[in-house]
Amino acid sequence: MSENKDQRAYYRQLYIKIDPGQTYAFIPGTIIEVFVKKGQVVKKGEPLCSLHAMKMDNNICSAVDGKVKVINIKKGQIVSKNDVLFEIE
Repeated sequence: MSENKDQRAYYRQLYIKIDPGQTYAFIPGTIIEVFVKKGQVVKKGEPLCSLHAMKMDNNICSAVDGKVKVINIKKGQIVSKNDVLFEIE
């Protein structure tokens, strides 16, 4: 029984703790378009950029209301999974 508890704790550690103000790439791909600018006020659910991956275009949306503090990407950039794309305060 203690073996199962150890395995659960190990697998829980594999997940990344996400800061609600940071927007991550959920899959590797290419940035097709950036829809916002630094300092722009955004609402939860508003599209921030378009990511092309696996022959599909995916809109990456804001998880929170706030102001765009940092943009770490530009059009045409290739991103990896879990790269921080935006920081919203």
